[in-house]
Amino acid sequence: MSEYPTFQHGESRFDQNTFFGRFRHFLDVIDPSTLFVTEKRLQESVELLDRFKQGTLPPGVTDAQLWQAQKIKQAIIHPDTGEKILMPFRMSGFIPFGTPVVVGLLLPNQTLVSTIFWQWLNQSHNACVNYCNRNATKPAPVSKFIQGYFGAVTSAVSIAVGLNVLIQKASHFSPTTRLLVQRFIPFPAVASANVCNVVLMRHTELSEGISVLDNNGNVVGTSKVAARHALLETAVTRVVLPMPILLLPPMIMAVLEKLPLLQRQRRLILPVHSLVVLTAFGLALPLAISLFPQMSQISVNQLEPEIAMATDCKIVTYNKGL
Repeated sequence: MSEYPTFQHGESRFDQNTFFGRFRHFLDVIDPSTLFVTEKRLQESVELLDRFKQGTLPPGVTDAQLWQAQKIKQAIIHPDTGEKILMPFRMSGFIPFGTPVVVGLLLPNQTLVSTIFWQWLNQSHNACVNYCNRNATKPAPVSKFIQGYFGAVTSAVSIAVGLNVLIQKASHFSPTTRLLVQRFIPFPAVASANVCNVVLMRHTELSEGISVLDNNGNVVGTSKVAARHALLETAVTRVVLPMPILLLPPMIMAVLEKLPLLQRQRRLILPVHSLVVLTAFGLALPLAISLFPQMSQISVNQLEPEIAMATDCKIVTYNKGL
């Protein structure tokens, strides 16, 4: 198989039925180079794809050019709203903009104020990413965004502060053990808040349903069952995502900080820590979001009766969101 197969509009150039295919697809989605695409290049990509759909492509356009144009459009423009996603809240911006926050979450010897600050900043970023990458086939009022935001921040801060207080009161822990345990506290706080964040930020999908599509991409109805599947799949990825990011760096740093170089040059600890977090983040994000395809499929037998009556298709598709 060539690197660039025959172009198919709206499809991935990688097999979405396999984990490895989805992994390669999402490496494209999170490619930070798309953050530097100019407005002119974006418009050229959109126009090229429009001309492909109209059958008016100029001679000499290759499959590679079409795939690259689609990659740029999908990285920047929301598939449901057609609007540009702000740079820090694109999936391609998740790692570069999120890494400093994760480094802050994992700093040792956190005070109550610093714990609250970093959890607030992390969930603020997550709330905006969830909202900007949601399934937007149905309009969501701003009030839902505000509810999700405060719910996620409250849960994250409450759990993190509560765990910190418990550790401080655990007098039988040695200082070294207490420091190590404190470094792992962000994971349960962030994982639980991430689930809360997804559910609250996208609660409208549960109450209103999301659009399901037939084999030709036509909307056949709105399904609350599909919405539940979409949110469950997204919530699972949000629990898996922080595992390598928040669990591996503390273990790796516990070893690296014992090295003679870092013992002598303590000012190198923060840069090394940041590099370890960036590496873990870069690995964790594509692995987590590759667990499920973005355009997921479901049998009409599992959906509402009116969906089955509206189409002859046995399988329909819905946008899970990211």
